[in-house]
Amino acid sequence: MGATRLEDRSAARLAGIGWLVAALLALGLILGLPQLVAIAAPFAVALVVGVATADPVTLTVAMTLDRNRVLEGEVVTIRLAVTGPRSIERVELSLPIPDALVSEGPARAALRLQRGRTATVDLQVRGARWGALRLGPVEVRARGWLGLVEHRGWAPATSGLRVYPGVVRLQTLLVPRRTLAHAGNQRSRQRGEGIEFADLRPFGPGDRIRGINWRATARRGMPFVSLRHPERNSDLVLFLDTFRDVRLGMEGTLDLAVRGVGALAGGYLQRRDRLGLVGFGGVIRWLAPDTGLAQLYRVVDALLDTEVVLSYAWKDLDVLPRRMLPPAATIVAFSPLLDPRAIRALLDCAARGYDVAVVEVDPEGFAPPPGDRLEQLAVRLWRLVRAARREELRRAGVAVASWSRDQPLDPVLQRILVARRPPWRATA
Repeated sequence: MGATRLEDRSAARLAGIGWLVAALLALGLILGLPQLVAIAAPFAVALVVGVATADPVTLTVAMTLDRNRVLEGEVVTIRLAVTGPRSIERVELSLPIPDALVSEGPARAALRLQRGRTATVDLQVRGARWGALRLGPVEVRARGWLGLVEHRGWAPATSGLRVYPGVVRLQTLLVPRRTLAHAGNQRSRQRGEGIEFADLRPFGPGDRIRGINWRATARRGMPFVSLRHPERNSDLVLFLDTFRDVRLGMEGTLDLAVRGVGALAGGYLQRRDRLGLVGFGGVIRWLAPDTGLAQLYRVVDALLDTEVVLSYAWKDLDVLPRRMLPPAATIVAFSPLLDPRAIRALLDCAARGYDVAVVEVDPEGFAPPPGDRLEQLAVRLWRLVRAARREELRRAGVAVASWSRDQPLDPVLQRILVARRPPWRATA
């Protein structure tokens, strides 16, 4: 933060003191009571001091964080440093705290500023919800002698804080049906150089000696070679439906979906797969598939900027442009199945031959319980609509499993693995 010019907010207060001094002096002279003049003397001195110190004040306020990237639940220390051209009896600093942060103490602080020196104060906040946050502006109040003079201003914020979702370790990942030509950790259905055994066949021209299976050769009396499944990587695209968000307090379906996408991103990139991200909602955001730790950081940073955006410019968009999806990609979608545009986009991907699986983020856990009979009827109709959308996806060959807020993600992925079409029905 740079220099902040504070405005004088004490004019009305000094004017009131001036009128009081004038009234006491006038009454003392008219009534001939020197006691009133003596009473007015301290107020007159305070008025003179106040007027003398009522010049504009310029302070330099700097904000620094001990770290600008934290996980949910971790504590960040914010240091505010104030420097001024003159001594000030009391400087009050107030930092507005975003809803995604929780203050670990008072968000206000007071300090005494000496000329030519820097005074500092530390505040602590804890990340309660993921997101890219902006801290500030800081409200600054400078009070003079006896608090008669007050200057007030706002120091603009220049510090950002990124709170990442909590780390979720998965034991289950969906196995893509199609693999690429690059080396990875996925077992390809094709046969070639690899580790996992596939089949045996007689030794032929061009086969390597090291490929001979000596046990089979000894049993059958002629040379046999082992065929193996090569290890390849795959293209995966994580689809995040951002059209709707059902919220209950600080949590909602979008929060649960973001945590699921982050967990899958870490798991797939650890297996050296190529991973991409599509945020489909009021605006479309996407990351081209890539590998490595840098791609994980890109995905997580993109998730922090995810929000529900209402846009009429994209209201008729119900398909994903082809450039967003590489050929032979596996699409894993996180959606509450509340907006028909997201359903149509997933059905279109399935019709174009992509391997699609949907994790339905159950919105009922974030909705208030129904009250009267009319609300209960509305909830029943809502469930029927969502059930019809699930059935429509399943008829298109899309595996769907529901994920509630009090349930781990691993059993949901296992249900999707069971519900997917057999591998021999997939396109090679």
